[in-house]
Amino acid sequence: MLMVALDFMSTLSRMLAHMSKDNNSMESLIKLLDVADALPGAVALRTRSYDLLTLPDGAAVVDVGCGAGRAVEELAQRGMSSIGVDISEEMIAVARHRRPHADFRIGDAFDLPLDDGQVAGYRADKVFHELADAAKALEEARRVLAPGGRIVLVGQDWDAFIIDSDDPVLTRAIVHARADLVPNPRAARRYRNLLLDAGFQDVQVETHVGVFTDTAMLPMLTGIAEGARAAGAITREQEAAWVSDQRARAQAGRMFLALPVFVASGSRSR
Repeated sequence: MLMVALDFMSTLSRMLAHMSKDNNSMESLIKLLDVADALPGAVALRTRSYDLLTLPDGAAVVDVGCGAGRAVEELAQRGMSSIGVDISEEMIAVARHRRPHADFRIGDAFDLPLDDGQVAGYRADKVFHELADAAKALEEARRVLAPGGRIVLVGQDWDAFIIDSDDPVLTRAIVHARADLVPNPRAARRYRNLLLDAGFQDVQVETHVGVFTDTAMLPMLTGIAEGARAAGAITREQEAAWVSDQRARAQAGRMFLALPVFVASGSRSR
């Protein structure tokens, strides 16, 4: 198992994008993602995903859910012919403004703007938990991949947050309830079986674990509790008690949050 330090905020990119409805919110989101993507842990994870593509120079690769296009640029720097696809017109506009010579297209994971067998590589980073039908997205991935093409999926398991707490029962309820607000919260733990079911070969899975003890992550924990309470899973009193415990831990330097991120790779059958 490969262990690296990861930045948790980058795992929220898809959800935050859906929450950003105006220009000011979009600008704030992009600034947040820029900071998160530049952290060493995030850089290491992206680099690992590129390595797992194992593609030759000049190979065409699509980055699905490309956002502002950082991965598209980095893949191009590695000598690949990279294409960025995102469902957000605002994100694609930003990507095109920042990287005018790159190839960015509006589209979603179920209907990619690509021809059959057009690319040798497919990459999706923290996207599949937002897709209600992961199997359908993988059918589309197989369509656009050439025989022998490589696929790499990166994503966190929203139902596997590990949080130290004085009340583990309440903590489990909070984590499960917050996960259920995500369209496909356990997609990452299913990557291997999803890829196998879709006919991919040589499927491998790695686990990268981020451990967070800094007070900067406290808003993340309070947000999880708020989401659980809003969903009706816990009472306002339970939320207040749990948040109070986490704040006390943060102030004492005893906060603990661990988050597993799964990286799966495979090859399209020839």
